[in-house]
Amino acid sequence: MLSEIEYNALIEAAFTAIEDAVDNADPDLDCEGGIGMLTIDCGAGGQLIFSRQSPTRELWLAARSGGYHFARRDGDWVCSRSARTLRDIFAQVTTEQAGGAIDLVIEA
Repeated sequence: MLSEIEYNALIEAAFTAIEDAVDNADPDLDCEGGIGMLTIDCGAGGQLIFSRQSPTRELWLAARSGGYHFARRDGDWVCSRSARTLRDIFAQVTTEQAGGAIDLVIEA
């Protein structure tokens, strides 16, 4: 299991990468950070809400299509149910809710 320091660094890198990807892809989308959370307002498409889950060392995503729990595996955030990567699911949910896939690359 990741140490708390490693986990926090990975979460911060993920949140920064998500914000950068959204800002670069669609300046009309609004990202707002909070304590342990990152919310993307997709206008009429609703919200995407990312949250830090420190006890389980996971990153959670709430979207219209459901909730996704990601754990760190082999250098990537991987969904515990589907084994799909955060990058793949992020492209899917941004297509569904924001009208176009946003490519996400996390350097960490």
